[in-house]
Amino acid sequence: MKFLISLHINPAVLEALTDEEKAAIGNGHGRFIEAVKKSGELITTQALVDPSQAAVVSVRNGQPVVTDGPFLESKEYLGGFYLIDCENKERAIELASQIPDTTIEGLGVEVRQVMFADGQLEA
Repeated sequence: MKFLISLHINPAVLEALTDEEKAAIGNGHGRFIEAVKKSGELITTQALVDPSQAAVVSVRNGQPVVTDGPFLESKEYLGGFYLIDCENKERAIELASQIPDTTIEGLGVEVRQVMFADGQLEA
């Protein structure tokens, strides 16, 4: 079963962390990546740039309209994700609980099963 573990970032929370705490998060992600690679459960992981560098695209009257910045005005934004393939939801939650962001109030880690991928419904 495939699951997306999404990491939701609150810039105010990150800014309040010490350099040591930020380094611990980075090191924790490194350890997590190595562990899920070793177990064979990691499909891919990606980190995203700050939403201020995003472009929002919509089509109005047949013409694309592009605006800069995030789609929603929000304190939190999607900072990155892990796509994993594991036995079940319980295992996905077990893996997600190893991500260092889960220990910091104000950062979010969400686990969602993949429903559709590569033109096929997932089992």
